[in-house]
Amino acid sequence: MRYGKGHKDATHRRIVEVASKQLRKDGVGASGVAGLMASAGLTHGGFYSHFPSKDALIEEALAAALEQVKAWIGSVAESNEDKFEAVIRAYLSPEHRDNPETGCVAGALAPEIARHSPAVREMFTKSIIEHVDMLASLLPASATPQARRSVAMAIIAGTTGMIQLARAVDDEELSDEILESGIAACLSLARSISS
Repeated sequence: MRYGKGHKDATHRRIVEVASKQLRKDGVGASGVAGLMASAGLTHGGFYSHFPSKDALIEEALAAALEQVKAWIGSVAESNEDKFEAVIRAYLSPEHRDNPETGCVAGALAPEIARHSPAVREMFTKSIIEHVDMLASLLPASATPQARRSVAMAIIAGTTGMIQLARAVDDEELSDEILESGIAACLSLARSISS
């Protein structure tokens, strides 16, 4: 069967999109090529006409996920008057906690990324630096650039751990408390540098 022009590119994008969500939902280790291809509505045999290896797919899928999260955070910030608080509340929300497949890559996969290829770790590192810079830009301008960067880094590390803990516990009330306590701590930390 002969496919029309652009079919292979569209299929490639669909595989990357499905993998991007599935990796964040199930983890890298639990996402095999056969399962990823089946989720994309394709057979395992077609995988190698799109990617030279599973690592190549993981790299592309994580890059797509990082871009998606960057756009999500940017959208949240742009559509709210208090950009910093809106970003923190969106990140530490029950919606984000309950939908890892569309959420933060660090919150879903940081421990696995730490054991992955140098290329994936380099891409992830660049993304974290971009997120630190973006969050620092939302902190009070009265603070020094170094203070804003330091607080932004602490907040990103803290919120990543908070979302992981909120997802891991089996008590919804405790999970909600983790999120709410995290929001309060982040807002307090941000206020402390503007004094």
